[in-house]
Amino acid sequence: MPASASMDLTTPDGLWLVLAVLVPFVGVFVGLLLGGRNAQRVAMVTLVLGLGIAFAIARALVQTGDALVYLLGGWTPPLGVALRADGLSVVMLVAVAVVIGVIGIYACGDFGTPKGTREARAPFMFWLLLLAVWGSLNLVFVSGDVFTLYVALELLTFAGVPLVSLDGRGETLQAALRYLVYALLGSMLYLLGAFLLYGAYGTLDISLLATQVRPEPLTWAAAALMTGGLLAKTALFPLHLWLPPAHAGAPAAASAVLSALVIKGGWFLVVRLWLDVFANVVTWPSVQLLAALGAAAILVGNVVALRQARLKLLIAYSTVAQIGYLFLMFPLVFGMDAAQLDSASTVSGGMLQAISHATAKAAMFMAAGLIYSTLGHDRVADLRGAGRALPMTMVAFALGGASLIGLPPSGGFLAKWLLLSAAIATAQWWWVLVMLAGGLLTSAYVFLVVVRAMTPAEAGWEPKARVPRYQQLAVLALALCSFLLGLAALCPVDMTQIGRSYIPLAGAR
Repeated sequence: MPASASMDLTTPDGLWLVLAVLVPFVGVFVGLLLGGRNAQRVAMVTLVLGLGIAFAIARALVQTGDALVYLLGGWTPPLGVALRADGLSVVMLVAVAVVIGVIGIYACGDFGTPKGTREARAPFMFWLLLLAVWGSLNLVFVSGDVFTLYVALELLTFAGVPLVSLDGRGETLQAALRYLVYALLGSMLYLLGAFLLYGAYGTLDISLLATQVRPEPLTWAAAALMTGGLLAKTALFPLHLWLPPAHAGAPAAASAVLSALVIKGGWFLVVRLWLDVFANVVTWPSVQLLAALGAAAILVGNVVALRQARLKLLIAYSTVAQIGYLFLMFPLVFGMDAAQLDSASTVSGGMLQAISHATAKAAMFMAAGLIYSTLGHDRVADLRGAGRALPMTMVAFALGGASLIGLPPSGGFLAKWLLLSAAIATAQWWWVLVMLAGGLLTSAYVFLVVVRAMTPAEAGWEPKARVPRYQQLAVLALALCSFLLGLAALCPVDMTQIGRSYIPLAGAR
């Protein structure tokens, strides 16, 4: 956390943080009370309000040049709970608001209440769960203590799991239950680690813990338990077994939410804990182990993705692989600090990788949903005709894939460039090889899908259904966001570093 966040004062714009969390949950309750078709209308109004709040928070952060703080009830930590937002929090708030908004537009085609029907179960539940996921993620990003983060994680779990089984089929219910088991196991481990921290230091406030934690066995045990629990929620290899069936079996809009956003909550907590709370106790073997799991995820996830017969399963295993890149950031930040180099750009690279993945993967899952509706299936070997029937959708899929590969000027390119530069600067050449191999494997399955989709259909073939044009435009807009995120390099200010203080990791000393 930034140094200024330790001040026991509410900043002038701190109330925006409360609204960022409160507005989505108010939308849930209003939609629940009004019911029926009104749930969708309430959700759309809430999406607009929430997007405006996210941009207002970003504007306030840039103008003040410092973190935003709000003390709930006016009580200062450790007795009270503080909401805090530095640059890392705000970029995630804005990115999630944009992605949620576009998914909401797309979902109007799949989860609109049918005409002549007062209320349908799946649409009603989807809109409420979408808002609940959004509010939970916002709470993850602005929470200032590890117990509030636990509450946010649980809210995120219980909002995300039902999205898997909206259609009520047996296989999706089984996938949702597996997801729930992994999530609850992760929660128990995280909470046990939080108990250890409180018993040792008498506080759960992140800023206070950052100044008090010491490199001792109890702290290492707490860090291991909390990190292990978060890895289960993030689906990092080998704790990924719940992800492919859950993401591939859910409806396209729900898959986009789960793959692009929900898993980012656990990863963001790992970033917050390792870079802020445990910055003084992190060791070289621990960051190498974390990155080794990420490297295994990249290689195994991409290889398995290449072998998939269904498009949605291919994209789901691609998510397993892309999660791995997010954890390569940790040894690179450690190495930069150890070499007494500025690690800010490496942290920014990790954050940009998360955001570019969120936009690209949401676009790809939604594109897969449109392909399924048009062809009546999503068999990779028989995608012929999709390119002609859905030209904008296939362009969007290709742009999202280009970002995952890391082609310029995509966000994936800039993110990987920053991470590769840190790996070269710190002589960690093995991570360079992993990233290059991952890019080649990703390009293989993206190329395979695009080429097969562009193959002309048989004479006389007609699409099974016509998808709304606005859905195709929504997918294309999100893919373009991912592809053009590399232009963030032109921004005069690195927003991720606003309000943060430089806390070198232990190995740098």
